[in-house]
Amino acid sequence: MIIRWMHILLSIPVIGYIYGPVAHLHYAANAVRWVFFPIIVLTGFWLWKGHWLKRLWRQKFSQKTPANILS
Repeated sequence: MIIRWMHILLSIPVIGYIYGPVAHLHYAANAVRWVFFPIIVLTGFWLWKGHWLKRLWRQKFSQKTPANILS
């Protein structure tokens, strides 16, 4: 839920960058390019494929039981 809201709220400055005067403001444009947009991409991937990554993570660590470590 938090990741979804972060994705939505950080998309607002990108809209301002595309349609508004944010592209002409040096600091705001850099913040959108180098901070907001990468976070939006990462949260988008997490919303899209997060369930798949969690399943792989669980499978990886569930296979390492004490019996497998000793042998």
